[in-house]
Amino acid sequence: MSSTEAQYLLARYAFETLGYRRYEWKCDALNAASRRAALRYGFVYEGTFRQHMIAKGRNRDDAWFSILDSEWPAHKAAFERWLAPENFDAEGRQKMSLSALSSLPAC
Repeated sequence: MSSTEAQYLLARYAFETLGYRRYEWKCDALNAASRRAALRYGFVYEGTFRQHMIAKGRNRDDAWFSILDSEWPAHKAAFERWLAPENFDAEGRQKMSLSALSSLPAC
């Protein structure tokens, strides 16, 4: 299972089974890879929680991201287009990125 598929399954469970109104992603504000991943998965940057904690002897700021229940249908459509077998070649490489599919209108 890919991390993209895991995020899809978690979001689907949060919104469709548990009825949550928001799905959050929080990370160290200095973790550029995690911030990029949040944006790639469709999370919206909400802000920085400054001096959230002391970690490894330094103040740590946390970056907060979310997907709202009203945004979920469009994100779900993009995830499902990305996960579709037609989006992968014979070697298992994606043909279109999730970011590219997110910019397309929902089917």
